[in-house]
Amino acid sequence: MNIKTKLFSLLFVLGMGQAVAQPLCIPTAQEVKQTGGTVEVSSITNVTYNDASLQFVAEYLGKAWNAPVSLQKKGTSSSIFLTLLPQKEAKKLPLKGVGGSLGNEGYRLTISPKGITVQATTPQGALWGAQTLLQMKDTHFAKNNAGVITKGTLPCLTITDKPDYPIRGFMIDAGRKFYPLSYLYSLVNVMSYYKMNTLQLHLNDNGFNDQFEGSWDDTYAAFRMESDFFPGLTAIDGSYSKQEMRDLIRYAEKMGVEIIPEFDVPAHSLAFTHFRPSLAAKKYDDAHLDLENPELIPFLDSLYAEYLGGPDPVFCCPRFHIGTDEYSNKDSAICERFRELIVHLCNEVKKYGKQPVFWGSLTHAKGVTPVPSDGVLMSLWYNGYADPEEMHKQGFHMISIPDAFIYIVPAAGYYNDYLNTRWLFKNWTPPLIRNKRFDHQDPLIDGGMFALWNDFIKNGISVGDCHDRILPAMQVVSEKCWHALRDTTDVAYAEWTSFASMLSDGPLADEIGRKSMVNHIDLKPKSTLIAPPKGGWGVSQIGYPYTVEFTIEWADEKPGTVLCTSERSTFYLSDPIKGMLGFSRDGYLFQFKYKGKPGKRETIQLKGDNKGISLYADGRLVEYLKPDTGHRTDNKKSTYKIMRTLVFPLQETGDFRSKITNFSAWR
Repeated sequence: MNIKTKLFSLLFVLGMGQAVAQPLCIPTAQEVKQTGGTVEVSSITNVTYNDASLQFVAEYLGKAWNAPVSLQKKGTSSSIFLTLLPQKEAKKLPLKGVGGSLGNEGYRLTISPKGITVQATTPQGALWGAQTLLQMKDTHFAKNNAGVITKGTLPCLTITDKPDYPIRGFMIDAGRKFYPLSYLYSLVNVMSYYKMNTLQLHLNDNGFNDQFEGSWDDTYAAFRMESDFFPGLTAIDGSYSKQEMRDLIRYAEKMGVEIIPEFDVPAHSLAFTHFRPSLAAKKYDDAHLDLENPELIPFLDSLYAEYLGGPDPVFCCPRFHIGTDEYSNKDSAICERFRELIVHLCNEVKKYGKQPVFWGSLTHAKGVTPVPSDGVLMSLWYNGYADPEEMHKQGFHMISIPDAFIYIVPAAGYYNDYLNTRWLFKNWTPPLIRNKRFDHQDPLIDGGMFALWNDFIKNGISVGDCHDRILPAMQVVSEKCWHALRDTTDVAYAEWTSFASMLSDGPLADEIGRKSMVNHIDLKPKSTLIAPPKGGWGVSQIGYPYTVEFTIEWADEKPGTVLCTSERSTFYLSDPIKGMLGFSRDGYLFQFKYKGKPGKRETIQLKGDNKGISLYADGRLVEYLKPDTGHRTDNKKSTYKIMRTLVFPLQETGDFRSKITNFSAWR
């Protein structure tokens, strides 16, 4: 879609006799009142705030706006003024469609010739108003005097907004795939941009043993936290230090995102039984902890004490997820032990002043042992494990995370590779848990989440591939948890998705790789190509679909010679093993069947998307690295792919000898 089409689309579209306005932000604001006129973005030159608690929000907005920040009692025509309102004053604001009160996350954004004002009762509400403003700045188009469509003019209006549901979240499986700390920071920034306020970190898990010749001893398992109590438990291929986790949780809190760490027990626990084999329930499998072993409770209590206890707890956040997913229910006596464990672990979490969260398993593990609903939160993913109606009767507060709708399992061939955003936009809201639907804003439905699981350890999925799936899911789940009952016609979806395509990762991240472009430059060895986003945690890279092209006069390059690299990936002129053109990322090395010849001059072109990458030499297709299919699990029941994709690195150049000119990278 070209810019002119986007401008007209921004105004309205006619379909079936109905005019549907494109949203001004995602999630769509609850209440918008157009007041007429426009404000030039360039006329807003500073950010001011009236309360010290708003300093972080003001600095974030100032960084994104590239404007100075100061503490002031009032705003001006050239300022964005962040205002913290007392609750009694906030109640005086006329609120029609948002329930009579701004609450903790609501805000009012006013754009007028007198300046821009964001009013809220909390810093989080002010932050959400700032994110709405930044999205408008990123997407709004207008005609200048010459009739050319440009960015830079905001409509005068008043937005009054707050969410329908208090929990709007995402769960990422870091147990079976390690995500660099920098990615988690980027993820927090992206979530904040879309007003998603909950990030669940699944910090331990294991693969299926049928991918590892049926051997539980050899099956991949990982626990991602540094441990002083249990040296040797921490995964050797990627982990987070205690201080790194504290810092991440505190930063996320400032960005309006609550992190919920999760240790999944007593199933999915192979990392623990690898560390201490005596804890395994051999009658099931080594990934099950033995609920009859008297050593188990002291072990888990010590684990909780290490991360939840002390004057400066590692998990310095209000909730902790105890897991309890998919334990065997073959033995009724063991089901009672399982229910007793849930009660014990919930009480342990409460002892440390936190709210326990657990995967709903009480229907699956039928028994007489009562599991109190008071003060706990249940994640409902499959109705056979926890029947939503029964859990509702028992008084559990619930997070809606129904597997069939909002589970992503990349390149697995089951659940969703990418979420069906059209279906979700038109059909899903948090009260729909598979085939059970509750009332809108039912007091026991606290919100909704989606999840990305890395079930297949060996399928070649990269961090970039995961983010390519996460971003569109983030947009639609944010929409359906914040403004659940908005227009869901095909026309509305077309307008919404048109707007969504103009947004990406926000001002402090570029994981999708839309901002990194290079045009016709000569590459110098050992130099910075594109610096990461200013003040952000992302990396410089170009995402799908892209083309990278350059002219090269080949020299004799030793194995391991790098063309371009970043923290996440490396592209080689001569790979470390065979000396071919190739790339590495996420522990994988992929090679093209092509080697540069010293003295030869040619044009190399690389075209990458979410399926693979093609290599051209002087316009001739050399090879397409498509998904490597047909890999069978050991039990022969299923196959899996190995994805050979690359989000192309553009951060630094390597120490090459060849002469490289006319280097370009574009999407």
